[in-house]
This record gives sequence, structure tokens and C-alpha cells, in this order.
Amino acid sequence: MTNTYNVIVIGAGPGGYVAAIRASQLGLKTAIIDKEWLGGVCLNVGCIPSKSLLKNADVAHTLRKRGREFGFSFENLTLDYGKAVKRSRRVSQRLTKGVSFLMDKNAIDVHMGTAQLEDSKTILVTDEDGEKQRLKGENIIIATGARPITIPGLEADGEKILTYHEAILQEKLPQSVVIIGSGAIGVEFATIWSAYGVDVTIVEMLPRLVPLEDADISAELKKNFRRRKINTLTSHRVEDVQKTDHGVQVRVSSKRGEKIIEAEQTLMAIGFRPNTQGLGLEEAGVKLTEQGAIAIDEKMATNLPGVWAIGDVTAKLMLAHVASAQGLICAETIAGLETTPLDYQAMPRATYCHPQIASFGLTAAQAKEKGINVKESQFPFRANGKALGLGESDGWVKILTAPENGKILGAHMVGPEVTELLPELTLAHQLQADPSEIARNVHAHPTLSEVIMEAAHEATGHAIHK
Repeated sequence: MTNTYNVIVIGAGPGGYVAAIRASQLGLKTAIIDKEWLGGVCLNVGCIPSKSLLKNADVAHTLRKRGREFGFSFENLTLDYGKAVKRSRRVSQRLTKGVSFLMDKNAIDVHMGTAQLEDSKTILVTDEDGEKQRLKGENIIIATGARPITIPGLEADGEKILTYHEAILQEKLPQSVVIIGSGAIGVEFATIWSAYGVDVTIVEMLPRLVPLEDADISAELKKNFRRRKINTLTSHRVEDVQKTDHGVQVRVSSKRGEKIIEAEQTLMAIGFRPNTQGLGLEEAGVKLTEQGAIAIDEKMATNLPGVWAIGDVTAKLMLAHVASAQGLICAETIAGLETTPLDYQAMPRATYCHPQIASFGLTAAQAKEKGINVKESQFPFRANGKALGLGESDGWVKILTAPENGKILGAHMVGPEVTELLPELTLAHQLQADPSEIARNVHAHPTLSEVIMEAAHEATGHAIHK
């Protein structure tokens, strides 16, 4: 039996399910295929459950390390990490059930199984029992995401060597761990585990933590991690990992030589690779980049008419909200609507370690590389009443502007809840507002958002509280 659709989406993550919903809203008969779960990695074993664990970690750190400051005292404080993980699973399940509801509400047919392109209009779906069916689609959207990069010769076993997938599901709290890589996953797990008293060491090959962020953010994070007793080894390369009876031995090297770090577990958090294998893409004629991602244009079209791609599988910017934005553009383009191309450099970036990191646009270093002059305007949270009241006064907001016209070129923030503050700045950038307009926008007092206002005042040369 062959089912025929206007749109078939392969992959039900934040890009895929959003594309499917928008396509259905626009009157297109739509189906979605996933081999494992609705909601993808993000809702099931990524963005959402990790934020639940980070909340537990925040409470745990406050009770363990800052109780006296806040007037709390305990004779026998007990922290149950297993219950924290169970809570994170409940949060995840609630949202994935919500996605299932949205599929029903929008009359989207859901097919669970692996998908393979037989040609640009035909997909063979094989379910877990081996049953096969063919789906015909006028348009096929590939949204198959990405998988973790592992060190050659080092396979995750779920016990001593982990990827994010095993780490987020395990209910056991390791006594010690070596985290390989200091991107978002690495620093978020460092925050979670250290809050429970785990001995954490981060090994980063590049010279600083979160190396894709502003250099000042890296320095601020390292200072805070040192305070939390998180060991950081930057400019260190992992040469080898050996399992032992009690855990792992991680051999690292630097200009100063080699050393062995012993720990109960190691977490590989060195990046992601697009999921393009086993889909029949090359056989169907879909062009891939040198990095193995699906090549797309600004409307998410591949080189093959009627075949589209969105999300991590395109490797444009591996973030859930970018995948969702791509999904909207793709569905609307298929339906014949006018769309606005994405400026990937202007996309918001958020990391939920402690302190949080949020940014968009150019860094000062990137501007210098491009020969662009920038003015940096910065305001600290230590002068903000709400931050002081929260007991979270580390960090700052930095706005980069063009000296000649005041145009906002980027923003970089580290501090309390900065991921929630970022949209004001990305919206200002999108609307081409200048810092004086942000500064004159009255911000409620006391709020953390006043730091954005103060940084904008600084950009105009009239900082009030600095």
C-alpha cells in the first residue's frame, strides 16, 4: 500500500515537527516519520531534560554551598540525584505527549520506523517489526538531526565512557568524571555534576572554555568554575582513554608534557556530526557538503527538486530554535509563501551552565578579522539590584556597535538568566533599533533587564549607574 502526501518530513525533532505543523496549517497533506520518538533529541534526551537537571543542580548548590549565606542550615542534608533524573524524565514525557497531541490536532500522519529514499518522491519506511510501506511525497523534508562525534577507537559503553545520551539518563551519580570538550554540553554537565559534589575535570583542546564565545565570557566562566572547584585544563589534548577496574584513565598532553587523570567516568562532548547515513541520499542524488551535511540554499532546498533539508543535518547552526525557524521557512516556501532568509550569525545562542551564557552576532575578534571597527559597551550585574537580591551578581552584558552609525553588531552576556534577556537585543537588531532606543525604553525596576538598558546607555556615552 502506498500513501501519497504533499509533504513528508523525515525526523520529528524541533525542526521536523514544526515544519510538519506549519505545512498542515497551510493546507498541505502531511506525514512525519521518526525511527524512535516524537520531539527528537531535544525534548527526549537533550535541551529539555537537561534544563530540569540544571534546576535541581541550582537548588543543590545553594543548599550545599550557600546555605549559611541564605540562612539555611541542615544537620543531615540528603540529595537524591536519581529523583532529579526521574523528574527530568517526567518533564520530557509531558512535552513529547504534547507533540503527539499536536500531530493529531493538525491531522498529521505519524509513521514510526526508519526511512530510506528510493527516489526524490518515494520513501520506504521499515517499522521495528520489519514491516515495510512506501510513502509518496511531492515534497520531502529531511530533518534527521545529528549524532555525537566520538574519539576514534573510543566507543561509549554507557558505564565508564558516555555521550550526552547515556549521561542524561543515568540515575547514578559518579564520584569523579573527566569531560572532554567545553562546549554547551560539556559545561552544562560540569555545572550539574559539580553541584552534587562530583569531582569534575574539563579537558579542552583549544586555549579557552566555550571557545566559540567572546573571549571575556570564557575568562568569566573559568573564574566561576574555579570557585565551584571545577578543574579546567585548556590547551590540552586527549591522547588516550583506558578503562580500568574502577573507571577510566585519561591521558592528556600539552606543551608541558603528558599527565594521567583517573576518574570513574568520562563524557565525550566534542561536537556533532549530521545524520546522513543510511537514508539513500547520495543514491537519490542529494548533494552533501565536504563535512557530510546536506547542502541547502536560503529556502532550505537541496539540489534535488522537491527535496528539502532543515536542522542539524544541514550543519548551518546546530541549535533547536534554528531548526524550528528553518522548518517554518521550508514549509512556507513549499506552500508558495514569501519568506525571509535567516541570518545565521544573528541567531541567538544560549548555554545554560552557571553562570548562563547568551550571545548573538559578531564578537570583537570576529569583527577585527573582518576589518570592522566596533565599540564595546559593557555593564556589570554587580550594580544591579535584582541580581544582588538573587545573590547572583557575577557577569555582565556587552553590546557591540558600529562607531559610525550605532548599529548593533552583536551582544555577549554572562550572568543570571541572561538566556531570557537575549530576545530584547535580537529583536532590536532585527528591527534595526540603535542603543539609544533601547536605553530610552523604560525597563521595570528592579529587573535583570535593566543591565541591558544600562549597557545601551553606556553605548550612547551616558551610563547612569557606572
